[in-house]
Amino acid sequence: MISALNQLVDLVEQHLTEELDIAGLANRLGTTEYHLRRMFSSLAGMPLSEYVRRRRMTVAAADVIRGEHDLLSIGVRFGYGSTEAFGRAFRAVHGVGPSDARRDGGPLRTQPQLRFRLTVEGSTPMDTRIVDRPAFRLAGHSARVPLIHHGVNPHIQQHITALPAEEHARLKALSSTEPAGLLQIIDDLDPDSTEGSELTYLHGVAVDTDTPVSADLDTIEVPAGTWAIFRTAGPYPQALQAAWAATATEWFPSNPWRLRPGPSFVAVLDRADDFSTATCELWLPVEPG
Repeated sequence: MISALNQLVDLVEQHLTEELDIAGLANRLGTTEYHLRRMFSSLAGMPLSEYVRRRRMTVAAADVIRGEHDLLSIGVRFGYGSTEAFGRAFRAVHGVGPSDARRDGGPLRTQPQLRFRLTVEGSTPMDTRIVDRPAFRLAGHSARVPLIHHGVNPHIQQHITALPAEEHARLKALSSTEPAGLLQIIDDLDPDSTEGSELTYLHGVAVDTDTPVSADLDTIEVPAGTWAIFRTAGPYPQALQAAWAATATEWFPSNPWRLRPGPSFVAVLDRADDFSTATCELWLPVEPG
């Protein structure tokens, strides 16, 4: 995986002024664009699209400062159809417009070229199991919410607390297959995992495909497939979020599996009364890498 990410970085450098064929590269490397983007954003700390934009504006800044070409020509070279569009992108990265940068020589914010290296950590074993599951269905109440990487997501919290107690009991009674009980379900996640991007959050349960589901519930059909299940325990949600991050930094680089599109979900196995600590299972859809 580390080699694939470095080849992706090289591809970005070779095609800074062109469209990137990420799907073609992923295919040549024997992986998928979905997995490549997810791993890049997790390890780089930024979406691939943001890295490409920063690198383009870093290189464009050198052309702006040299002053050998007009701003429109530079903008067109980097894929912008007008000086206004180029100026907005330039200012978003550097904090000043290209005209000011050309006049004053800066200030400029450089995005160095990334290079991924494997750091041997793994001092804490990850409690993981791999299971194959037949097709099943997720049923519950959904909402579109923004992605938040750290801490409690207040939008999800508001969605859950708005449900009456009897509705939680009704959903628990509906659960008919593993993982049992109420689940925290995420679907339609942006492959770049951009903070603030919208996703579907479903507060619900897993049911067999032949289990009748009331029309007032939202459902997600989950095809048969393989799941990697990570068990976590500790402060909530910090321990869970740390484990989620560690799947990208430690587990996937050292195991022959890759992420596949599909919902991921958390089953809370045990928790303190105030939810300050919890034991959870994180289910991620995977396929052979």
